[in-house]
Amino acid sequence: MAIVFPGNRDRLRLRVARPQPDPRVAALLRATPLGRLGRRDFLRGSVFLTGGAFLAACGGISAESAQNAGASEGASGGPSAAAQGENVLNFSNWPLYMDTGEENEQSHPTLDAFSEETGIEVNYFEDINSNEEYFGKVRNQLADGQPIGRDLIVLTDWMAGRLVELGWLQELDQDNIPNMDNLRASLQDVAFDPERAYSLPWQSGMTGIGVNPTAVDKEITSVNDLFDEALAGRVTMLSEMRDTMGLVMAGMGIDPLDQTFEEYQEAIARLQQAVDSGQIRQFTGNEYATDLAAGNIAAAIAWSGDIIQLQFDNPDLQFVVPDEGALLWSDNMLIPNGAEHKANAEALMDFYYQPEIAAELAAWVNYITPVEGAKEAMADIDDSLVDNELIFPPEELLANTFDFKTLDEEQNTQYQDAFQAVIGA
Repeated sequence: MAIVFPGNRDRLRLRVARPQPDPRVAALLRATPLGRLGRRDFLRGSVFLTGGAFLAACGGISAESAQNAGASEGASGGPSAAAQGENVLNFSNWPLYMDTGEENEQSHPTLDAFSEETGIEVNYFEDINSNEEYFGKVRNQLADGQPIGRDLIVLTDWMAGRLVELGWLQELDQDNIPNMDNLRASLQDVAFDPERAYSLPWQSGMTGIGVNPTAVDKEITSVNDLFDEALAGRVTMLSEMRDTMGLVMAGMGIDPLDQTFEEYQEAIARLQQAVDSGQIRQFTGNEYATDLAAGNIAAAIAWSGDIIQLQFDNPDLQFVVPDEGALLWSDNMLIPNGAEHKANAEALMDFYYQPEIAAELAAWVNYITPVEGAKEAMADIDDSLVDNELIFPPEELLANTFDFKTLDEEQNTQYQDAFQAVIGA
């Protein structure tokens, strides 16, 4: 049974007149008042006023930046003692995945609070725009045992698993991360990283269907509705293979977690037919947001956090967990081999696993927080989000989600090549 999450106009009013956080949190975040620009406001300025996709701050992973980080000691990729003593942390993340200051969009209040509490200066880069693209930037250096100039990176489950398999990550010293005990039970032991030896979730989310009901005459409840001729030319899908193909296969009755390449090819053939007929308008990253909000498209394979943000400006929009279920994923904090400041990265992980800090971050990015206790802490930060099931999903909702099969290097190339051939990338 499909689950529809509409916008809420009352919640929109609450969000505009948002309550101030608990004074203890405000003090920790060095803001009176908090001084946080909501992610929806950033999106409005970056997407809706420009009419295009937002641009990431392109930090890149250059040979020079890796060289400046210094060489690591030993084959394990562990840091040197001298480097480990430095109060510096080089952190790569996705765009719009961190809280942002109201007066200075280059500032990040929770990162500032971390620096004040620990004395560690964070060099923050928003230079991860896709898993495959970032992998291409760093693979040669990591394969050669060279540092990449980063101490902490954030990648999606399947790519995190790929780096674990290749042996390119440092094992976490969990004694340095006592707040890791706050990790949600359902995320504590995952197939690609048993017992979380190498990874810790940053945020989680769902891939489902974003719908603008003003642009469509029928209720969208299934992945198969996206192939209805009535929506021809008004559907977009994601350029991330697992998101799009996971849902397409689910719509065909194929289990994305337990499928053969032959079954995958059947789904590829269906997608190719939809491309050839003009059913699918485009394959996109986050930029589907502009067209969906404007009604230029009726429906899109979409990420839950994006739709929540769009609903603040357009409460008519819906996020649909289709009959077949939604793809559940996490983006994970990882410490690459050659990282010079491993203990500093672990200190940041521990900081963000405090429920009050996790709630502050979730209030801005609007994805699923992996931290137990964050929901209770959210009441002091933004009580309009406490009951939002796309940020704090109940177990019955999580039971209607699925994952994508883990692929080895050869399989990943095979699957990606087939998908890229269809989408024209």
